[in-house]
Amino acid sequence: MTEAPAGGEWVDELLLAGADGELALWFGAPVDRRSLRALVERRERELVAAGLAPGGSVSLRLPPSLGFVSVLLAAWRLGGQVSLLDYRLTQHEVDQAVARLRPQLLVQPSAPVSGALRALFDVEPAYLPQAGGEQARTAHSLIQLSSGSTGPSKVIGRTAADVISELERYNRIEGIPQRGERAVVLASMVHVLGLVGGLLHGLNAGVPMVVPQRATVDGILKALAGGDEPTTLIGVPSQAEVLAAVAEPPDLPGFRRMITGGELVRAELWRALTEGYGITLGNMYGMTELGVIATDIDGEHRPALTPAPGIAVRVEGGEVLLGRESSPYLGLVDPSRWADGWLRTRDAGELDPATGRVTIRGRLDSQVSIGGLKVDLTEVEQTLAEAPGVDAAVVLYDEGIQAYVSVSALVGPGEIDSWLRERLAGYKRPRAVHVLPALPRTSSGKLLRDRAALRSAARDTHN
Repeated sequence: MTEAPAGGEWVDELLLAGADGELALWFGAPVDRRSLRALVERRERELVAAGLAPGGSVSLRLPPSLGFVSVLLAAWRLGGQVSLLDYRLTQHEVDQAVARLRPQLLVQPSAPVSGALRALFDVEPAYLPQAGGEQARTAHSLIQLSSGSTGPSKVIGRTAADVISELERYNRIEGIPQRGERAVVLASMVHVLGLVGGLLHGLNAGVPMVVPQRATVDGILKALAGGDEPTTLIGVPSQAEVLAAVAEPPDLPGFRRMITGGELVRAELWRALTEGYGITLGNMYGMTELGVIATDIDGEHRPALTPAPGIAVRVEGGEVLLGRESSPYLGLVDPSRWADGWLRTRDAGELDPATGRVTIRGRLDSQVSIGGLKVDLTEVEQTLAEAPGVDAAVVLYDEGIQAYVSVSALVGPGEIDSWLRERLAGYKRPRAVHVLPALPRTSSGKLLRDRAALRSAARDTHN
């Protein structure tokens, strides 16, 4: 007999509990606990009317909104399995995902949504029964697709117990926002940082989650200035670039820190934010498979990270391995990714035995051989990212070392090449440097490392 997802008691106890008047969310207007509970109950009735029952399955394709939050919590409260789809997917991509996940219901906006710079939407959900949809086949309450920054996305399942364990980790990490503070969240709620680090932790710990109306400089600054409580900004490095572009940062007395997920921010950006705004800038390392893994919340040990409480980390053959009781993957996947209680991250790293801290050195597949000499493409990429005027860089091996950069100033390949010549041996330097208006990114803001996509972007730029 197939084990069903957990019932909804954990949602009531850990996410919805609290005084009626306590502020839970700020989505363009305050949402208190009483209002949120009432809305979740309404969504629960709508889901039942659409045919969802305990052990059922639903794919949620809604933009950042109160609709997203309320439908997610309602489906979990019913004991449903929820898979998250980015609202920006094309219809073709949605059709592919639905065919792969086989949900009984697809929930999406009742009317088209648009606005590239909007960070928050006002939508009503439409509940669409899916022919051929199936009951949940596993005990996972949450299904996510990996970001796909290095190839096709993987289907990853997490049980309610997995999510609860991550919430407990967040509550034990020093520097993570707690009751009496605010969190302004830019990270996507479809992905693990925005979902658990922003939304679910906020509901669990009593930290109001604020989402700006627009993902512009003015929108972010307005959200940061919207309260006197100590405020943490949670996002990804590309969003940090937006704030760093402000020539004269305003006085924001409540703004205490920014925490980024994804790749380590370049040193120039780190200085611009910490000195310009008088804040700390920290980094978190995580994966969809496990959530938060290691942190350096205040940037004190950059680039080293302290493993989160309860996370077992070891390094074998230069690869970071993480303890996990069972495989998080659903469907076909490389069987070597998880074995004997250890998840292979495919990330290169080093573990300091004296401190227990781990330093992530990039993807393991970034090690290449050039004329018999080993080259770490991560080293080349980080050196390139530090060049004056370079906003972001991706370095790949594609019939030689190829570099793709976006720049914020009038910087050309010649100046970049001179920078590299001073800092890298000849065999490490890129065969070509492609200057693009912007580098392709995944929906979660990570730099895309797909060779075909980068080649295409370079061709479009030069044609």
